[in-house]
Amino acid sequence: MALTLFISDLHLDSTLPELTDLFVQFMHEQAPKADAVYILGDLFEAWVGDDDDRAGTQLFIDELRALADKDVPLFVMPGNRDFLFSSEFEKRCHCTLLNDPTVIDLYGTPTLLMHGDSLCTDDIKHQESRALLRSTDWKSRFLDQPLEDRIQQAKEYRSMSRKHLKDAPDAIMDVNQEAVINAMREHKVQQLIHGHTHRPAIHSLTVNGEQARRIVLGDWNSQGSVLSCNESDCRLTRF
Repeated sequence: MALTLFISDLHLDSTLPELTDLFVQFMHEQAPKADAVYILGDLFEAWVGDDDDRAGTQLFIDELRALADKDVPLFVMPGNRDFLFSSEFEKRCHCTLLNDPTVIDLYGTPTLLMHGDSLCTDDIKHQESRALLRSTDWKSRFLDQPLEDRIQQAKEYRSMSRKHLKDAPDAIMDVNQEAVINAMREHKVQQLIHGHTHRPAIHSLTVNGEQARRIVLGDWNSQGSVLSCNESDCRLTRF
């Protein structure tokens, strides 16, 4: 039976051995059985550029490439932690980078794939930061710096982000329902899969007067969250 797997928000960090082991386990046991694997953003805790050749980073790259070299198509969408992925990353791990958003045909069902942070429109501070960090000028200036300087700046950005997450009201950290419906209308779909919010669930909603669903992938802070889809349906599980 055909099988497509979706994961997101792994936040891989070589200083977290249990998370590393969980990722390696998934890549060796579950991923090779799939016809395709989609990673919908925040694969890494922070990505400072495709020239990051630290040993810990290379371990993750090697696992991704090993899966792709087993003829399992691997698709990676940048998230808010790893928006600096570019063509060199594709070459290193033999994957295909996806734009955010992207529409795919999932066993006959047009499905919108997103990381999900662009749907959190009530979080004004995040949206402002998102616009700045993804600007061509900011990315160019950041990547022109030495690798060690970028690594240090990434740590500082993460510290600021953690403070924002701690201080911000819980309500604004989730997606905005109107933004969800508008995105699905714009792309003419009745199914959306995304991550980012760390709130795994399958939600029913109405779009253009028809039944639709929004599937939210979970994070990997404590255990893996995987969406398994075949011709019949999709199942969201943790392992």
